Amino acid sequence: MPRPMKWRKVCCLPESNKFGPLDSVLDDQDHVNMTVDEYETIRLIDLEGFTQEECAKQMNIARATVQGIYVEARRKLAESLVNGKVLIIEGGEYRLCDGLGNGCGRGCHRHGRGRFFTDNENRGD
Repeated sequence: MPRPMKWRKVCCLPESNKFGPLDSVLDDQDHVNMTVDEYETIRLIDLEGFTQEECAKQMNIARATVQGIYVEARRKLAESLVNGKVLIIEGGEYRLCDGLGNGCGRGCHRHGRGRFFTDNENRGD
């Protein structure tokens, strides 16, 4: 019997989910897809200064899982920057936190700043 999937806790969705060259036209070959959980590892580790262990605790997953997600996210960022491809952030195996601080730490952008998304926008369910 396969192991049940463990959802990755994400505190907020990106304000913009498309990045890339200003003059680009989006097509099937010239873009890179990054999942929301990959985005969250970049946000926590590179922007908020978390260690991989702290990131794992925040996302409620194993440190080795964070390491794999982070490596893949960095590869996708590099591919987008170096090859001039549009980066699209969507999908993944995640659930948004409730914004009430339940288990959220210093990296939570929903706790204490008001609620960014309506229940209809809670895409991780």
